[in-house]
Amino acid sequence: MKTRITELFGIEHPIVQGGMHYVGYAELASAVSNAGGLGIITALTQPTPEALANEIRRCREMTDKPFGVNLTFLPSVKQPDYPGYIKAIIEGGVKIVETAGNNPQKWMPMLKEAGIKVIHKCTAVRHALKAEAIGCDAVSVDGFECGGHPGEDDVPNFILLPRAAEELKIPFIASGGMADGRSLVAALALGAEGINMGTRFIATQEAPVHENVKKAIVAASELDTRLVMRPLRNTERVLTNAAVERLLEKERRLGPNLKFEDIIEEVAGVYPRIMKQGDLDAGAWSCGMVAGLIHDIPTVKELIDRIMAQAEQIIRERLMGKLNG
Repeated sequence: MKTRITELFGIEHPIVQGGMHYVGYAELASAVSNAGGLGIITALTQPTPEALANEIRRCREMTDKPFGVNLTFLPSVKQPDYPGYIKAIIEGGVKIVETAGNNPQKWMPMLKEAGIKVIHKCTAVRHALKAEAIGCDAVSVDGFECGGHPGEDDVPNFILLPRAAEELKIPFIASGGMADGRSLVAALALGAEGINMGTRFIATQEAPVHENVKKAIVAASELDTRLVMRPLRNTERVLTNAAVERLLEKERRLGPNLKFEDIIEEVAGVYPRIMKQGDLDAGAWSCGMVAGLIHDIPTVKELIDRIMAQAEQIIRERLMGKLNG
């Protein structure tokens, strides 16, 4: 299948792996790229730029296909060494960067001078237009369904994607609720040029996370996610668990007086315990509503091949059949 996204990134299938904290390692990124999609290493999961450089080298040893690096720009007391991370990306020969979080404009000159294509994650059309204006090559449009941070507008993809198609000139991919060939065909119909999958890729054999995490996603329904940190305007969609319910109780009790310090136990530094040790109740962890569509733990290649076969069947048989009828 050929789209503006496959052409832009030099990939076979219009399927991009989301950059996920303590998930986006070389093992998963290389598996996605080898299967014809675009794998993504998560930069800030690596503790230092030197560690990121090593992870890029590891990924190069596992695939000769294009892969990218996710670099999330966040406000923080102790600012990450962003120039160092970008230097590691450039020196590692990576030509695709997925940016997220704050506006990446400050860092665009460094990335563009190195010939890097930039795709920015956006949760609103106005943000996507800003990304286009500052020179991003593509955007990932994240609907309200998505795991992680869906923004504060609560617009689902059935509205958000066609709105993006009305406004944008650069290509965009659909993120949030993407799991199978039906998702891909629907996204294309609504104006996207491909799909971004996060939660669905966690539930694969190559995802370097604890088996408890994968089984929890398979067991979950579309009703098992919660929105946390909304009073702080840092809304995150997570899979419900004991820690999440404690967090939500604090939000209800403290109301407008809630501060980040009040929930630090449930959200700060919990990912290693969850993703590596399988302690699912250690804290809040990102998961999309798409969990309701995830029923197995295939290899990445099996998943991508299945998505493409299903998408082709829907287009050739179901949709063309409607026209012929």
